[in-house]
Amino acid sequence: MENSSQKLRSFARPASRVAVIALAAAVLAGCQETRTGAKAYRPIPSDTLAVMEKNGTTKNAPVLIRAYKKEAELEVWKMKANGEYVHIKTFPMCRWSGQLGPKRREGDRQVPEGFYTISPGQMNPNSAYYLSFNVGYPNTLDRAMGFTGGSIMVHGACSSAGCFSMTDDQIEEIYAIARESFAGGQRAIQMQSMPFRMTPENLAKHRLDSNMPYWRQLKEGMDRFDVTKREPQVNFCGRRYVFDSAANGQRMDVNAACPPLATDPNVDALVAQKRHADDQKVAELVNRGVTPIKLVYNDGGQHPAMAHIMEVSRPEALAEAPREIPLDAQGRPMQTVVAKAEAPAPAPVVAAAAPKAVAQPAKPVETASNESSSMQKWLGFSVFGDTKKESAATAIAEPMPLPVPRPRALLDTKPQASTMPAQSVRMADGAAPILGHGLTARN
Repeated sequence: MENSSQKLRSFARPASRVAVIALAAAVLAGCQETRTGAKAYRPIPSDTLAVMEKNGTTKNAPVLIRAYKKEAELEVWKMKANGEYVHIKTFPMCRWSGQLGPKRREGDRQVPEGFYTISPGQMNPNSAYYLSFNVGYPNTLDRAMGFTGGSIMVHGACSSAGCFSMTDDQIEEIYAIARESFAGGQRAIQMQSMPFRMTPENLAKHRLDSNMPYWRQLKEGMDRFDVTKREPQVNFCGRRYVFDSAANGQRMDVNAACPPLATDPNVDALVAQKRHADDQKVAELVNRGVTPIKLVYNDGGQHPAMAHIMEVSRPEALAEAPREIPLDAQGRPMQTVVAKAEAPAPAPVVAAAAPKAVAQPAKPVETASNESSSMQKWLGFSVFGDTKKESAATAIAEPMPLPVPRPRALLDTKPQASTMPAQSVRMADGAAPILGHGLTARN
């Protein structure tokens, strides 16, 4: 049997070949170049290994990744011996670009949203952005919807043109965790990329966003993971996601209507129970006066813990908080409320300012029928709503036109080294926070 070191060497060879192909794609995407180094083989930090051991898992156990754009966080989960996943660590994201909503075309600077697959061949140990791995966009559904673009990475250097950008030290650790899982026999890592955490509060605020039919699909997969702590099996039919479904021998076609699907009734009951509870909380929040909004960014964002990082892409886009646009009961913009950011002091490099709170607009007076219409529109995408309206969720709604920032050149591929404050990282299960490892950009 092949030992771990042999597996690691056999994995590294095809990954190096893939790096050559990735370089050609980078000319279009702007997220990928090549540079050599031994950083791809550095060990997982001992404190992270201790958290794994405490939670009943190992460095070679399968891994699963979850990312949230609005909160700018990336989570690492590891499988325990019983097949369930446990949360190990949450990394604050250094930079993401674009708006909330799925990626649709090459050059739109959008970070994709959906369920993606990372294989060993998608790992790039020779990235100019320190280290990187391709998330697997576009997937089958993206292609069926006519979405274009590619070379979407999780990488270092804190520079994003549609990628999930981390610090160099963060990507070194995330890369090492993925590498050891592949060495342990995992063939593919599932990455769940979401617009935001699917909490009732977020769902209430964004309930009338034109992307909500698609986001409800994604929530189905997230709910299945949340209630079982097992990786949901992803498939496609009827131009939508389906999860944990068997087609009884029939072939699933992403463009054709879904055949009769068999699922686990016990899991279905748990998912339905969670969905119903979330819908009730959304209704309560709406009744308490939570105004529906569309959140518009200048060009993406970053976690507040990263505000001290100087070498970032498009720092001027981070200097102003995102705008909350209140929507009426039909989902139409009412007015634009802009959070004014303090003018940055003149400097050769503009530091990213932490987003300031957005003043909530006064809730417009609505009739009972308008409020009812608002909730019917939300619940119409639920299995508890009108089944005719549910069918409308099979396609991704085209969003309201938003200004797409003009792409600009990324940072120099050899950032100057600088000493930065230590970064806090949230560990799982109440473990004491650990500190990052200097956050010093490396050549």
